[in-house]
Amino acid sequence: MDDKILRTTRELIDEAGYPALTVDQVAARAGVGKAAIYRRYTSKAEMAFAATMYEQQLPPLSGTGSLHGDLLALVRAFHLRMATPAARQLAPALISEIAVNPGLDARFQDTFLAAEQALFAEIIEQAVARGELAGAVAPAMAHLLLLGTLASALYIINLPVDDAMITDLATAATAGITALADRHHSDPGSRGRPG
Repeated sequence: MDDKILRTTRELIDEAGYPALTVDQVAARAGVGKAAIYRRYTSKAEMAFAATMYEQQLPPLSGTGSLHGDLLALVRAFHLRMATPAARQLAPALISEIAVNPGLDARFQDTFLAAEQALFAEIIEQAVARGELAGAVAPAMAHLLLLGTLASALYIINLPVDDAMITDLATAATAGITALADRHHSDPGSRGRPG
């Protein structure tokens, strides 16, 4: 049933765009009740987000052997999801809804963002183990430096994001994460602060 709901949502977005999408349409075409949809998703925006950007598992870690390589592989994988026409329609609507819906905000933080930050935690842990980083950096800060910047470029500034820019984003995030690790390692008083 989950697959049917998400597949139908994608079809309807492709046909008429996100603004025209309704839960009623998804339920009717998928042959499920609206209650079944609302048991899974708190809103149209969450359902559409799951269908367009998180219909698959998060990308596995590439294990490139370097912090920069791992971040570059990750940002390339996320760019493929985040740059689709459906995602570009949906992301601003979702951001707007999260701003006024504390329940959706909490759910988004606990599901999608927590899973993404777990990937960053693993990348950072491996970089520390290899000796590339002087110490740990908060996964939320690494997430912000890389994917927050990509989201801003795609959804707010509307920049044309190509592979050269993606490589630059990974390079900048690597430098930022390395600088934060160095600062936290050399300043023991900063270790308790986030970031």
